[in-house]
Amino acid sequence: MSSAGRDAVLLIGYGGPTSPVEILPFLERVTAGRNIPPERLADVAHHYELVGGRSPYNEQTLDLARRLEGWLARSGLPLPVRVGMRNWHPLIEETLGRLQAEGRRRLAGVILASHRSETSWERYMQDVNEAAARCGFDGLDVAYVAPWFDDPAFAEACATRVEEASGHVRGAWPSEIPLIFTAHSIPVAMAANAPYVADVQASCRGVAEILRPHRWRLAWQSRSGNARTPWLEPDILQVLRDEAESGTRRAVVQAIGFLSDHVEVLYDLDVEAAGLARSLGIDFVRAGCVNGHPGFVEVLGRGVRALDSSSTR
Repeated sequence: MSSAGRDAVLLIGYGGPTSPVEILPFLERVTAGRNIPPERLADVAHHYELVGGRSPYNEQTLDLARRLEGWLARSGLPLPVRVGMRNWHPLIEETLGRLQAEGRRRLAGVILASHRSETSWERYMQDVNEAAARCGFDGLDVAYVAPWFDDPAFAEACATRVEEASGHVRGAWPSEIPLIFTAHSIPVAMAANAPYVADVQASCRGVAEILRPHRWRLAWQSRSGNARTPWLEPDILQVLRDEAESGTRRAVVQAIGFLSDHVEVLYDLDVEAAGLARSLGIDFVRAGCVNGHPGFVEVLGRGVRALDSSSTR
C-alpha cells in the first residue's frame, strides 16, 4: 500500500450494553440531557431483559470487523479494522486514542447506517470530530465510505436473508403473502431535510426486484420521544392490524433499516410486533438483518478499497 493511502479502517457504530449491569448506565448515557423519566428508562431496560439481558450489537459489530479485515487482506489491502462506538465501549475516543498511539491517522471511516439522516451519517461524523478533539488527535484524516443503500450486492444480501427465513424463493413468491420492510421512524420534520426516506425506499425496491413478491410495503418502527411530534408512519403495528383486516394470514417482515439483529429488532419486532401478529391470527416471519453476510462484507470492502485507490492517485 502506498504511504499516501488509508492506513486503518474505523467502523463507527451505535454501541450497546454487553451484560445486565451495563444496561442502565448505557441508557443513561444515550439519554443524557433529554430529561427522560427514570420509569421510562426502567421500561426500556426491561426490553433488554426480555431478549437476554444484553445487546448483541457489539458482538455482531466486532464480528463484522473481523470479516471485513479478512476480506481486505484477501483482496490485497491488509488494513487493521477497528470498532469505535458512539454510546458504549469501545468508544470512538478510545479507539482513536489507540490508533493515534500506533501512528495511524489516515482512516477509512465506515458509518454503520445504511440510510442517511441527521441522526445517522451527520451525527456520526460529528462524533468522530469531537472524539478526535477530546483525545488531542491532531492531523486525523478520515475519508468516509460512500453510501451503499442502493448497492445491488447489499440488496442481494438482504434478499438472501429473507429467503433463508421464509423459505420463499425469488420468482416464486406466494401471491397471498406480503413482504413488509421496516426501518427506524424519525420525526417528519427531520425526514423533510434528509434523503432518509428515499434511501430506505431504494433499498426496499432493490430487494423487491430480486424476490418479486406480489405485494410489498414499507412500515416504520421504534419511534420515541414526544407523542405530539409527528413521526414517519405507518407504524409496523398499525400495518399488521391493516393486514389482518384485509385477510392476511402470513406476513414476512425484514428490518431493512437495521444492519444487525440488536434490541430494537429483537424486542420491537420479535416480541412486540410478533405478539400482536399472533393475537391477530397472522403467522409472523421475521427475516434477519444482513449482519456479517459475505455480500455485505464485500460491499464495505469495495468501499474501503475505492477510498484507498483514490487517495493514492
